[in-house]
Amino acid sequence: MQYALDTVLSAPWAVLPDRLPFIRDLLMHSSGDHATMRAREPQTSADTGRSTRTGHGAIAVLRLYGMLVPRASNFAEQFGLIGVERFTQNFRAALADDSIAGIMLDVDSPGGSVYGIMELADEIYRARAQKPIVAIANSLAASAAYWIGTSAGEFYVTPGGEAGSIGVFAAHQDLSQALDKAGIRTTLIAAGKHKTEGNPFEPLGAEARRHVQARVDAYYSAFVNSVARNRGLDVATVRNGMGQGRMLSAQAAKVEGMVDDVLPFDAVVRKLAQRAGEGKAANRLRAIDGLARPRANARVAAHAAARLRLIELLSA
Repeated sequence: MQYALDTVLSAPWAVLPDRLPFIRDLLMHSSGDHATMRAREPQTSADTGRSTRTGHGAIAVLRLYGMLVPRASNFAEQFGLIGVERFTQNFRAALADDSIAGIMLDVDSPGGSVYGIMELADEIYRARAQKPIVAIANSLAASAAYWIGTSAGEFYVTPGGEAGSIGVFAAHQDLSQALDKAGIRTTLIAAGKHKTEGNPFEPLGAEARRHVQARVDAYYSAFVNSVARNRGLDVATVRNGMGQGRMLSAQAAKVEGMVDDVLPFDAVVRKLAQRAGEGKAANRLRAIDGLARPRANARVAAHAAARLRLIELLSA
């Protein structure tokens, strides 16, 4: 189990570095059998609203709250992980729903794994032609979460929020000395020249380090190129500016061209509502639960828009 976790964590991550130990601990504790544990329904800010059918011209608010991983169990979601796969399904459902005139990505995330982020960002970018899509850092859009946010047609940040951390990193743990002191020696038996490369039972060799660096560089290039495309900037501007891996305050992010403006959440909702042509319905906000449970059945997934639990709130 330890080796498996080290293997997962050694993959490239687009997340705030100080959050990776938390992910490691969560994966360690959630890897057991939780079949007997009843997962409570995820809480959302819409829980005080009433369930209703949508009318035409609704605004769908998709929550991107927590650390991003390709897939997250119900148990993991209790502790702040969000599955990119589930979020993608909800986005597709909102896009396919004719009663939804605009989509808002409500982002509060330190980023996460790079897996699935490029695909989701490209899908959101292409969907700009179908419906108005905006994103807001409310209050944190870091790394992979920033990558996703830039894919929207417009990107905002709350006055007290932050955006950035454009970068990718990988971590390798060398446990060899600690294991030697404990009198533990591990022998790896493998086939394939590089099969055990990067294992935690020995120091990371120079060749292995170069390979890991190449993986990190490849994802970083994809990250930078995507942000440049999404924001309408040249690659050099993204690579040589925008904090160069650091987080920036709301105003600094605006100056760097990382976001379109600094606005409160409600103001962005009103802007999107007006843009979507809601008219009198601009005073109503319907939010899609970003943690709605996906179905495995392909036929059911094709009609996901009709099954989504929509919650009606009065906007401020």
